[in-house]
Amino acid sequence: MGRIENAKTLYEQAVFHGTEGALDMADLALDSLEADLMLARGRIAHARFLDGDGPGDVTAFERAVDLYSSLGDTRGEAESLFWVGIYHQVVAHQDDVARPFFERARDLATQTGDRETLAYTLRHLAFASKGTPAARDLLEESTRLRRELGFLPGVAANLLGLAYLARDEGRADDAADLAAEARETAERSEAHRVVQWVAEFTSPQA
Repeated sequence: MGRIENAKTLYEQAVFHGTEGALDMADLALDSLEADLMLARGRIAHARFLDGDGPGDVTAFERAVDLYSSLGDTRGEAESLFWVGIYHQVVAHQDDVARPFFERARDLATQTGDRETLAYTLRHLAFASKGTPAARDLLEESTRLRRELGFLPGVAANLLGLAYLARDEGRADDAADLAAEARETAERSEAHRVVQWVAEFTSPQA
């Protein structure tokens, strides 16, 4: 509401007092608000897709990228670029299309010190690099950052990802240890969905 009220005040300054530049300032305030709204709407739409309750949509994220870029908000631009990449990787199954968005998001997140977005981006760059030596390094670095941030559900999800990599590489004992740590971390942080993912990994049919 602060930015809405600010825009109203700037409107009144322009109309009643003739304040120079007030309308431009109002546009910036509303563009910033719209950027945040588009990013939030895009995330909710993605969550609905994951729950099987929507088709997935990239337009809100793309709008957020444009707005944050025009505002010079590098942190916001990094996060929204990451989500554009998520759409292409998770919804459209296009790792090659997603990769440049993740790489740009990684660079901008590093530049701004946004460790949360960086950790997310490295995780999904690891998925895009599956089958290469870089995949494990990227996922381990993402896990290290998530531990530093205290983001235990994310740590658990990454440990499970590392378990899958270990299994694919024929390291069965490492895979079992990583899965056990993932389960313990998920249970401790009440990340019930991650607990389900670990159960799927350890089931005889997996």
